Amino acid sequence: MRTETGKVPVTVMTGFLGAGKTTLIRNLLQSAHGRRIALIVNEFGDVGVDGELLRGCGGELYSDEDIVELSNGCLCCTVADDFVPTMIKLLEKAEPPEHIVIETSGLALPQPLIRAFNWPEVRTRVTVAGVVTVVDSAAVAEGRFASDESAVDQQREADEALVHESPLEQLFEDQLACADMVILNKADLVCDAKLDEIEGVLKGHVRQGVSFLRALEGNVPSTVLLGLAAAAENDMETRNSHHEQEGGEDHDHDDFETFVVDRGAVQNREGILKAIADTIARHDILRIKGFLSVDGAESRLVIQAVGPRLVSYFDRPWGAGEAQSSSLVVIGEKGLDQTRIREALAR
Repeated sequence: MRTETGKVPVTVMTGFLGAGKTTLIRNLLQSAHGRRIALIVNEFGDVGVDGELLRGCGGELYSDEDIVELSNGCLCCTVADDFVPTMIKLLEKAEPPEHIVIETSGLALPQPLIRAFNWPEVRTRVTVAGVVTVVDSAAVAEGRFASDESAVDQQREADEALVHESPLEQLFEDQLACADMVILNKADLVCDAKLDEIEGVLKGHVRQGVSFLRALEGNVPSTVLLGLAAAAENDMETRNSHHEQEGGEDHDHDDFETFVVDRGAVQNREGILKAIADTIARHDILRIKGFLSVDGAESRLVIQAVGPRLVSYFDRPWGAGEAQSSSLVVIGEKGLDQTRIREALAR
């Protein structure tokens, strides 16, 4: 529903790799109570995994035109070429959306994107109702993305491969610094005492007044997610990233790399799952996601891996005439051995 100023509200979903943003949005669409919602999905990589998972989950209310995938780069780096034209196209539809949800790439800084809402072409027509940062509670509990020095030291002692200073902690803090709401997702994987500890630590990285919610499998009422009225584009001085605090004017993703592994149909499901798990452990891969064609199966197999945690499930039958292809997006810190990873995942 439009705001009192007549602007279309926008909710930005940010969060680290595999935190559960897509699951959160799927639940949101299924409980939107008839509200016309448009989605902009910012993929990092060439396979539109998140967009594919979102299509159809809202029933007949959502058409292909309501889900826009931008897969040629992080939105915060392609504002003029991608973001502004996409927003204008959505706003000029015969039946424009009542609310727009943007799922950013897990590698994205939200601050430059929010600033784009002040561009002349869109600033009188839309407002950022809120920035929702989704946190993988189990990952933070393990110290994987925590900024706490003791947690990082413990992780390095447990894994001799972690001998370099990671940029992930700063990226995580930047996403928290821009948040109006923090969702502690996967709360069922962490005990209450640990969740209290996590929340206490994270509150040191957010602005005053930011709310915290705990969620299992991304289940948060749509009224909560869409009910924020922060007008974030007017409050950027309190949402600076590390890069901006250090006087930088732009950012890049040179610390990360991504590539796609295409392969044929899988003969043995358990075999490929073991190969994926082994490859993640051997090469310290941050994220693997994609779809696989399995011999004898009528549906495609979804692969979602975050660090050592690997989930797979059949989500829908292959369509008539649809190529039953197998593709996996691999995301990690720069320096991945692409040749060996491709060989391992193509067996």
